[in-house]
Amino acid sequence: MSDNYIFTIENLIKAYGKKEVLKNIWLSFYPGAKIGVIGSNGAGKSSLLRIMALQDKDFIGSVRAAPNITIGHVPQEPRLNESKDVLGNLEEAVEPIRRLLIRSEELGMKFGEDLSPEEMEKVQAQFDRVQDAINAADAWDLDRKLEMAMDA
Repeated sequence: MSDNYIFTIENLIKAYGKKEVLKNIWLSFYPGAKIGVIGSNGAGKSSLLRIMALQDKDFIGSVRAAPNITIGHVPQEPRLNESKDVLGNLEEAVEPIRRLLIRSEELGMKFGEDLSPEEMEKVQAQFDRVQDAINAADAWDLDRKLEMAMDA
C-alpha cells in the first residue's frame, strides 16, 4: 500500500452463490477524501461498505487500512432490542462510552483518598487514559446528545 493511501482494496470479488456483485474492484483512498458509493439496488454498495468495515470477510481480494485507521459502518437496518424503547436502544449502543464516564468519576474520587505517591501516579495514568478516550469519543455531553437523538 502506498504511504499516501489510508485505505486500499485490490482485486475485490464478492459473490452470493453464483452471482458476483463486486468483481475486480480496485480502490485507494487519500486522507481527507470524501467518497460516495452510488449504484442501483443489488449493485453491491452495502456489501462493499461491510467489507471495508471488516464486518464481512467472505470475499476474494485484499482489503487493507493504514495503521491507526478504523472504518465504521452503520447498517441500513439497525438491529434493535425489541424489548426496549428507543432511548433504551440508544443507551445500549452507548454503553461502552457510559462505562468510560463512570470510570472517570470513580478514578476522580480516588484523588481524594490517602494514596501513596506510587498509587497516585498509577491512578493519574489511568485517569488520563480514560479522559483521552472520552475526549476521542466526544462524550462529555452524552446525555444531551441522546436527548437530541430522541428529538430527531
